[in-house]
Amino acid sequence: MLVLPLLFAALVTGVAEMGDLAQLKRVGLRTLAATVALSAISVVLALAVVNLVRPGDGVDPATARALLAQAGNGAGAIVEGDGPGALGSALDIVPANPLKAAADGDILAFMVFALAIGVGLVLARSEKTQAFAHAIEGLLEVVLRLIGLVIRLAPIAVACFMFNLAAAFGTAILIRLGWYVAAVLGALLLQLLLVYPLGTWLFARIGPLAFFRAVQEAMVMAFATASSNATLPTSLRVAEDGLHLPRKVSRFVLTIGATANQNGTAIFEGVTVIFLAQFFGVELTWSHQATVLAMCILGGVGTAGVPAGSLPVVALILGTVGVPPAAIGLVLGVDRLLDMARTMLNVTGDLAIATVVTGRKDKG
Repeated sequence: MLVLPLLFAALVTGVAEMGDLAQLKRVGLRTLAATVALSAISVVLALAVVNLVRPGDGVDPATARALLAQAGNGAGAIVEGDGPGALGSALDIVPANPLKAAADGDILAFMVFALAIGVGLVLARSEKTQAFAHAIEGLLEVVLRLIGLVIRLAPIAVACFMFNLAAAFGTAILIRLGWYVAAVLGALLLQLLLVYPLGTWLFARIGPLAFFRAVQEAMVMAFATASSNATLPTSLRVAEDGLHLPRKVSRFVLTIGATANQNGTAIFEGVTVIFLAQFFGVELTWSHQATVLAMCILGGVGTAGVPAGSLPVVALILGTVGVPPAAIGLVLGVDRLLDMARTMLNVTGDLAIATVVTGRKDKG
């Protein structure tokens, strides 16, 4: 209920505070470049790890078919419907009707509308538009306070959900799934402990310990909620109070990053697709894996910043490379833990990009 008002208010406010289009263009291009670079690195790491570990090898074909039949029941809602295709997806980024986009949950299209409103506020400086901008800031404060109340219930909700999954999940493929989980977590750790510290040091001259110390609250919140959108208020506060980034930059970069910069999601999608291909004996050539890489980078953009928001994208990629989309049901039992971990990486990546875009020069 609160995700769309939060994204709209935060993005409009962040863009409106830029002051002029030249500054918006400069920050926007830096954000885009950093997002594409980090996403590409994350998927390359994912493919390297899953090809090295090969967690899906060694499964009996008959067992795989039987498990697929069971998985299809749990994955039915996820794989229902066909994707719009590349051209359709590109055109759908600009909504013909922003209210319909909001009602359909098309977050990326709705964010484009919010971006346009923010640009309009930059161009049309007047007493009336300033009053409108103040109203949007008031909406942002209200939504942030309400989300703070909701977050207090998150630990109880997560505990109940994990208990339910543990009770319902069987033991037939625990070994393969264990290696799969290890591969995902290993790739996430490489991105977290090597790529982000290197980026913040090279471009912002902030040391790894100083960076992680400043963002630790947002990392914990992201892990607990498994939602980039729910963590956004904490990320905004951490960016201003912990990293001391300019508010106009942090609001713009973090709000867009909650949907567009999802390194953890890209890693999860890459490892999951290759794992399920190995599991069902579908051998993917390097050209096929390059296709998976590109689709994971694009799939990370626009994925809903809510728990399990990347599963429909994984199902779509599976169908593209010849793996039954219903196979996504095999990983649902362990997805909650991986969702929490990849969300933590997503949020940390957003804060790393905000730091790089700002280009802070004091050493930590």
